[in-house]
Amino acid sequence: MKVLVVDMTHGGLLISSEFMKIPETEVLALDIYKTLDPLIIEELKNKGLNFLESLDEIEQYKNQTAESDLMIVAPVHCKLDHNIALTHHEAVGYLLNDRIDVPVIEVTGVKGKTSIVWMLKEIFKDSNPLVLSSLGVEVVENGEWKVLKRNISITPASIIEAWKLADGYEKGICIFETSLGGTGLADVGILTNLAEDYPIASNSRTASEAKRQIFKSKVVACEIESYTSKYSEFSGKTNTFGNSRNTKNSTNLTASQIQYGLDKTNFQIDIVDFKTSSNHILNESFEVTTFAPAPIHITNILGAVCASLTIGVSIEKIKEGLNNFKGVKGRTSINEQNGIRIIEEINPGLNVTSVKKAISMVENMENVGVIFGGKYGVTCEEIDEKSVSDVLDEIDEDIPLILIDKLGANVKNILKRNSIYSNDLDDAMENVVDNNLENVLLIYRSNFSDLKNR
Repeated sequence: MKVLVVDMTHGGLLISSEFMKIPETEVLALDIYKTLDPLIIEELKNKGLNFLESLDEIEQYKNQTAESDLMIVAPVHCKLDHNIALTHHEAVGYLLNDRIDVPVIEVTGVKGKTSIVWMLKEIFKDSNPLVLSSLGVEVVENGEWKVLKRNISITPASIIEAWKLADGYEKGICIFETSLGGTGLADVGILTNLAEDYPIASNSRTASEAKRQIFKSKVVACEIESYTSKYSEFSGKTNTFGNSRNTKNSTNLTASQIQYGLDKTNFQIDIVDFKTSSNHILNESFEVTTFAPAPIHITNILGAVCASLTIGVSIEKIKEGLNNFKGVKGRTSINEQNGIRIIEEINPGLNVTSVKKAISMVENMENVGVIFGGKYGVTCEEIDEKSVSDVLDEIDEDIPLILIDKLGANVKNILKRNSIYSNDLDDAMENVVDNNLENVLLIYRSNFSDLKNR
């Protein structure tokens, strides 16, 4: 077998090394984005990994051998004028299919992936889960969480790395956050949403097309609006969830009687014609109490519950896990600093939709201010400055708006409403104190670990 793995930047190097372990397999690699150090390339060549220099060499190589003998493996976001035999997602499924011997949950979507993974962490903690999220790889050891690696990417190849890192630890289930789709390994796949469906592969495809890969899972928990707009042909293997009144009659999992609170929210989960993986049909309701200060958090909880019910977790276990969920440090969480309550919405993939939903948490709150800002280049998709400025312009003028960092500086030039610019978070918090504010919403586009001044 001859395999060409394209893109060493987004996990291709690890995929290549795994293919090299298969007997009678010749592996070629194409560093399409030219990110590998030449010394590393030379070292890998000495180990038997052959490198092509450019896309043109693919055609030359195909002319030298039967095309059917060359299996091209490339990421779903890569545009090639050649037939791709396996995406990186599918390659990971191919490589690990006979090695992972426990149930798998995969989580993909535009927003809410990490939050749902952390809810599942609480629900499945007693099952010794192996967890991969954008915040790291974790296992449970002696009843406590142990971090095996921090700040890992969520490219599909990271699933291979997570599995290798967890060698020797007891694993009862795997919970993997994955970008742009699923690998086919999952007993349950979760599609969180398609908020701001964005272009990929040099504008030749969309994220929603790539995320269709999650339906390679045995069963899928899919957000209802995404399901009805893009994936309704998968009705036989899908349970839907959503927090929209307009879709309640056609949704398997919805929320009602919601009583919001910043620290704890109470609501009822209604289950209608719900299919479990053991072929049972559920129709019932139960109440939960958990951290869910805004509608988007309710939707994320429904996604976690949907997957848990599908795989056979008891309602009592779900309620216990959600009651223990306190938010995600580095996503939405609530902290206190010098008597000021800080509602943090920190996310590298912050977009206009998430800004709008974050602001909804404090619209009716008294004595509150908003800090907004962040960085560029933390994800492939940049934020739409004009659209986010329109959202910030809608904040009541009685609510002080403080802008920080490069994103804040650029937005200030577009805004129509009054705002204050501060150099960093420390200066912004001084403004909060000067304005005698008791509450502040911090909306920041960054990796949490990069926000040094807290």
